[in-house]
Amino acid sequence: MLARIVLPLAVMAAAASPAKAPTPGGAVRAWRQAREPAIVRELADLAAIPNVASDSAGIRQNVTALVALLEKHGVRAQVLANGPWPPAVFGELATPGARRTVVFYAHYDGQPVTASEWSSPPWEPTLRVRDGSGWRTVPIPAADSRERMDPEARLFARSVSDDKAPIVAMLRALDALRATGRKPSVNLKFFFEGEEEAGSPHLRELLLAHRGALGADAWLFCDGPVHPSRRPQLVFGVRGSMGLELTAYGPARALHSGHYGNWAPNPAALLVRTLASMRDEDGRVLIEGFYDDVRPVTAAEREAVAALPSQDEALRQELALGATEAGNAPSYERIMLPALNIRGLRAGAVAAAAANAIPTEARASIDFRLVPNQTPERVRRLVEAHLAAQGWFVVHDSADAAVRMAHARVMRAEWEGGYAAYRVPLDAPVARALRACLDATLDQPVLLVPTLGGSLPLSIFADALDAPLVTVPIVNHDNSQHAKDENLRLQNLWDGIELYAAIMEGLGSRWPK
Repeated sequence: MLARIVLPLAVMAAAASPAKAPTPGGAVRAWRQAREPAIVRELADLAAIPNVASDSAGIRQNVTALVALLEKHGVRAQVLANGPWPPAVFGELATPGARRTVVFYAHYDGQPVTASEWSSPPWEPTLRVRDGSGWRTVPIPAADSRERMDPEARLFARSVSDDKAPIVAMLRALDALRATGRKPSVNLKFFFEGEEEAGSPHLRELLLAHRGALGADAWLFCDGPVHPSRRPQLVFGVRGSMGLELTAYGPARALHSGHYGNWAPNPAALLVRTLASMRDEDGRVLIEGFYDDVRPVTAAEREAVAALPSQDEALRQELALGATEAGNAPSYERIMLPALNIRGLRAGAVAAAAANAIPTEARASIDFRLVPNQTPERVRRLVEAHLAAQGWFVVHDSADAAVRMAHARVMRAEWEGGYAAYRVPLDAPVARALRACLDATLDQPVLLVPTLGGSLPLSIFADALDAPLVTVPIVNHDNSQHAKDENLRLQNLWDGIELYAAIMEGLGSRWPK
């Protein structure tokens, strides 16, 4: 996943203790309990293969391993490619008599690593158990061992949680159903992407090229963590994302602030004033028309947000924040709104490196989080119109001396590629079916999260395939994904097998005709 909300480990641990684990049918659990070492070994073998998208040799090894893994678990597999970049691995398993088809999605590529920062090599999966306030390394049992494993033990490796654990969990769920005399109630497809952590630059074309094979009634995204309370959750949307680099131009060379101050325009001062005109101190975007396309939050979504366990007070203490925006408004309410974040500023130098000079340029880096029904194209138009209204002549390439002489204020706007938000209504048929399926499986109602604060390109899938998408995460919230010492708590893997088995078995019968 490219952009996500990450809460500090101490806050998560404090919130996690009272929650109960999923309690699906005992037959699946008993099957898994007799095979825990083999399941962990399978995950460790997969996580041992380097998988950064730019490593073509590692990607090829992952593709080969995933095709073999699908076929080992009784799923017909093939590679979907549309160019010399990481392909997708696709699997298909028909269920006689099933009326619905569901695609389980995960990605097999991972974030780059700085190996020196890790406690153990990132592609040498290492099992650790709690030892006081720290961790102690223990051997991974042999695959044919029948011993029970510590559910609080963690397997450390790059991509062990994001997303290779969900891949193993969904295939082992399929095994459990077969072994216990049960079967899926839907046709199953599996789509394992190879470029998600690189921004999915070729995803749309790949989906369109293989649209026939990928047709389905719904997609289930098995990416991301469970709620910080460790309760399972269904996530029905994500915010969209787009980035912008602004450069305000000043004099052609740095000028002495005594000789030229109050005469030569200061690009840093002008840029700061412009940024202040774009958002207020409570995060409300001040750009005219910015909220015109925002789809109102429904009553059902408000009710779902209000029912989510709050982590706000503990998080404020952890981050030493005396207050948060909008009068301490709940964080889950805030992420239902669009946002403008100033992610970086640069002009001149500070402290010992500071010079009494007017800089030649000032830069700001901005990211926008979008909600339905905003589009990147319209946001670009609104932002550039706002800049023009503030007196800027907007260019998209470097401004030469002639351009800067012809206009009092020149601003360069460099847009990054973006995508729209996506959100499934909570009363959509697939949403109701999933909720009923999991509520019948768990010992307490599944949490309903209308949208994540982070972003995923779900709108690309929705546009290309015209099918609803719901995220069904299983991994632990404190897994350090994208960072050093990424890990998976074994109980989350066990819970995930049961959760996916329950969906595979029960979804079709609960889905309206």
